Amino acid sequence: MNNCIFCKIANKEVPSEIVYEDDKVLAFKDLDPHAPVHVLIIPKEHIDSIMDINEDNINILGHITTVVKKIAEEYNIDKEGFRLVNNCGKDGGQTVFHLHFHLLGGRAMTWPPG
Repeated sequence: MNNCIFCKIANKEVPSEIVYEDDKVLAFKDLDPHAPVHVLIIPKEHIDSIMDINEDNINILGHITTVVKKIAEEYNIDKEGFRLVNNCGKDGGQTVFHLHFHLLGGRAMTWPPG
């Protein structure tokens, strides 16, 4: 996707503070953090949203959860807890239409989130 900011980050065309990378995903610090730990985890392959998951790309979700676990342990938020968020669609709060998950931790989360 030519104008997708997350594709540009994944392709290293736009700088970011990368905290994890492998051949399938990239994780980087959010530029506007809402918690002491706020990391975005994206697949390197462009997928618009969770609604575009299908039989051909379903395995990326399992891989992302293993990456979440690694990052949570690295940032020492695995024991006290964290929040993993995926916004889907305009009404769901999705502003970048590239599948991504927010990993938030380092403080107590409130409910409802908003």
